[in-house]
Amino acid sequence: MTRPVVAVTADLTTVNWNIWGDLSVAMLPWEYMEKVHQAGGAPILVPPIPETVDAVMEKADALMMSGGADIEPALYGAEREKFTFPPHKARDTAELAALAIAERRRIPVLGICRGLQLISIIRGGTLNQHLPEHSPAVPGKYEPREIQVKPDSLLGSALGPTATVYCHHHQGIDKLGAGLVATAWSDDGIIEGAEAEDPSAPFLAGLQAHAELGSDTLPLFEAFIEAARKQQREG
Repeated sequence: MTRPVVAVTADLTTVNWNIWGDLSVAMLPWEYMEKVHQAGGAPILVPPIPETVDAVMEKADALMMSGGADIEPALYGAEREKFTFPPHKARDTAELAALAIAERRRIPVLGICRGLQLISIIRGGTLNQHLPEHSPAVPGKYEPREIQVKPDSLLGSALGPTATVYCHHHQGIDKLGAGLVATAWSDDGIIEGAEAEDPSAPFLAGLQAHAELGSDTLPLFEAFIEAARKQQREG
């Protein structure tokens, strides 16, 4: 059996690249691709172009929604607050379209950071727009954090009752979306992970931390890819 194809959402940003400055790129940190590869999958990028999502998602056995910038607050019925960064509306639209296709096709979905937030938002969830106590002390530097995980859950079976994860976020889930259940928390009670409430549903899980970093989270990717292999077998 060939490696399952995992569609991974990408960002649009501007970078300095060798002799080229201010170059627009569709970007994804390498660690996402490497974790999918290590777990046995074959990653492809979903660019933040809404009109292309259908064609890319036709080829996918699973969807991984990556971290990135703040989400448009209007998507969860709120106005933009003081510390919320300007949204990337095309990316929001493209990712929500990819998520809708994945759920219609009943293929596995793994959300990381803003990916978890979008999984909740599409089900009517809301966000706390600023959590200063969770914001990184140094912008651009991920911080290790130990989280508590519900043992009898999808996340618990992969990560164990505690896990060391790496965080870089200033927003988090306020009201969790319908059909989801929280299964991981920080010491102060902030939701760090959630998954489908129905254990018989297709693989659907998210982690607020950057699961692409560190070694503790590899079993989560392996469970995700195994669910994609099952999707391949069942067609």
